[in-house]
Amino acid sequence: MNSEAVSALIAKNPTLKPSKAKLEAMKSGSYVVHRSWGFGQIKSFDENSLKLVIDFQGKKAHPMDPAFCISTMDVLPANHLLVRKQTESAKIADLIENNPAQLVVEGLQAYPNNATTAIDLEITLAQVIGEDKFKKWWSAAKKVVAKDPRIAVPAKKTECYILRETPVSAEDEILEQFNGTRSARRRISLAEELIDAVDQKEVKTDLNAILTGVADAVKDSNQLDAAERLYGAAVRDDLAKAINVDTAFEPSQASLIADVRALADMAEKIPVQFQGRFLDLVKATHPVETRDIAFTLLKTSQGKFTTECINFLVENGHADELAAALKRWQVEQNLRAPVLLWIVKNRHSKKFAKLLHDLITPRLLSAIFFAIDYEALQASGTRRIPLGEILSDDTDLIGDLLSTADPETARDLANALLLNQGFEELTKKSLLARFIKIFPSIQTIIASEADGKEEQLLVSRESYDRKRTEYETIVSKKIPENSKAIASAREHGDLKENSEYKMAKQDQQVLMAQKSQLERELGRARITDFKDAATDQVSVGSVVEVKVGATGKAASYTLLGAWDSDPSNNIIAYKTPLGLALLTKKIGDTVKVKIGTSEDSYTITGISRHVDRAS
Repeated sequence: MNSEAVSALIAKNPTLKPSKAKLEAMKSGSYVVHRSWGFGQIKSFDENSLKLVIDFQGKKAHPMDPAFCISTMDVLPANHLLVRKQTESAKIADLIENNPAQLVVEGLQAYPNNATTAIDLEITLAQVIGEDKFKKWWSAAKKVVAKDPRIAVPAKKTECYILRETPVSAEDEILEQFNGTRSARRRISLAEELIDAVDQKEVKTDLNAILTGVADAVKDSNQLDAAERLYGAAVRDDLAKAINVDTAFEPSQASLIADVRALADMAEKIPVQFQGRFLDLVKATHPVETRDIAFTLLKTSQGKFTTECINFLVENGHADELAAALKRWQVEQNLRAPVLLWIVKNRHSKKFAKLLHDLITPRLLSAIFFAIDYEALQASGTRRIPLGEILSDDTDLIGDLLSTADPETARDLANALLLNQGFEELTKKSLLARFIKIFPSIQTIIASEADGKEEQLLVSRESYDRKRTEYETIVSKKIPENSKAIASAREHGDLKENSEYKMAKQDQQVLMAQKSQLERELGRARITDFKDAATDQVSVGSVVEVKVGATGKAASYTLLGAWDSDPSNNIIAYKTPLGLALLTKKIGDTVKVKIGTSEDSYTITGISRHVDRAS
């Protein structure tokens, strides 16, 4: 817009006067970013309608009221990266490819005070580079940017990238940050960065004071947990070695892992890059107990530490014992999700072929379903379940696991899949199709599943929660306790004469049957608040007044959900004989109900709603 157009707008709407400078910047050819429409270019100003005509990506010649744009749109300076991508595309492409640090420098120059938040900078760079390429590009570029003396890199995304007036070396920046923080964790992290700089011959400063600071943090700080203290001690010792300081610090790494009982908790929290060294340290500190410790750590391991434990055991000559342990854990239902995930990922590996050959069976698929179901019960929100994802993504996995299955076993596993709470319905159908490809007879399960869905159980929220708690207690407490009892009983000798083992196995059968029954019931349940109950006929949620038998004795029954029976208070489930007989009946109707050898008649004299009485 020219000055005349701006003046005309202000004359028409005087409240725009404070925004005169911003309106004057909205000239034809200027590039803009709108809060909703994104990046665009002003093409013209329509004097008749008093509107800007703007080309946005995917929305050409879009008319917009300048008054509305004041608070929702920013005019970009000519040196902004998004503008230069249009006006200097070749140069920007070269910087992206060959000089990412210079790209960030020139990006910061477009901001007031040569600074912007990490979030804002990353949003801009993602638009310049392209969303599909940005993540990989930025992962590599950040390392280069961090070493550039012209750029101050923030510790958090909410803080700012700053273009320095005077360049500062990466070493000086780390030293400045180290001296400026009292956080033990931050000091350990910064010392680790200095070790990398020492290794690359980039450090010119005496680092003894830094070493002392890290040593004090490890020794005295109450901010650190056991895993952080151990890792800090390792960084401390690495820094001492890098600057040729030969001092025995306390606490030593060995003393920090002296308590074998604390190792499992510590292993869950140590950084990924330290896991291999952690196991080597365990070996050096506990040479006699190393194997047993490694097996204990494997049994409770998470993520990449599972792989580290297995490689450690194999490399230290325990491959045969590992194979036996995995088989035993499978039988005892003690294979946890991370170990199961490692097994299926490595089942075709030449290195582990002998180790895993006997494990790739239908029994393993059953263990996988159990682990997925258990994790789904524990998960909050929509947390991803890696075992479920690989079962869905690896199209050969189910075929491999069912290669030795008979039709009956396959059918049982297909039923377990349908009852599993860790999969969405579409995923279940996709996985079931893989079963059917191998065992066509399983197709009948789909038909029976469809029929079963018609017979839903109406239940109250309270009764559903009770049933769900009962299920979770069985899955998360009773079954694991039973597995431990089986494992303990096994240690008592000959299984044929072992009564404890037989009782534990019988308990296992009962628990698994209870689990399956509860899964079926919960799968059919539909929670209701009984507000849909009618008053002209008996329905679920009705309070029914009746006269009983020839005596005409008055009684009142409340028909609620399938799991809500409370006979002492005349609350009956609608699935009971009396409940089913009363359903759909109206005032004046008489029903006869035979329970055992006795039969009574019930004449309906009144119908009301439970929710009305409850309120």
